[in-house]
Amino acid sequence: MNKIEHIGIAVKDLEASNELFSKLYGKPPYKSETVESEGVTTSFFDVGPNKIELLEATNPDSPIAKFIAKKGEGIHHIAFDVTDIYAEIARLKEEGFTVLNETPKDGADNKLVAFLHPKSTNGVLIELCQEKPK
Repeated sequence: MNKIEHIGIAVKDLEASNELFSKLYGKPPYKSETVESEGVTTSFFDVGPNKIELLEATNPDSPIAKFIAKKGEGIHHIAFDVTDIYAEIARLKEEGFTVLNETPKDGADNKLVAFLHPKSTNGVLIELCQEKPK
C-alpha cells in the first residue's frame, strides 16, 4: 500500500454536505459523480495531499443507505492507493483478510476498487484503489 488515497464519509444530503465541507476546506469539491453499481453519488475534495469523498445513497438498498440507517452519518471507509490491486488482493487473502470482491470493480474518480470486510480489519471498511489505465 502506497498511501491513504481518501477517507469516505457517508452523508444523508450531498448538496448540504458539499456546502458544509466547502466552508470547512475553503474550496468546493473538484468532482462529483454517480456510481450506479454501488447506488451512490459522490463528491471529492482535495485536502492537502489527501482526499475526502462524500457519499450519498441513490436508493434505499445501497450500502451507504444501509450504513446510515445502522450507524448514522460519518466515516464509512478508509481507502488506500495500491500499485497492483490484483497482487494486493491476493496478498491480503493469503494474510487471512476477508476480501468482499475478489475481482476489482469500477469505482469513482477513475479507480479500480476492492474492499476488505470490516470484521477482518477491526471494524474499519478498507478500500483498495488503483488508478485505471488510460
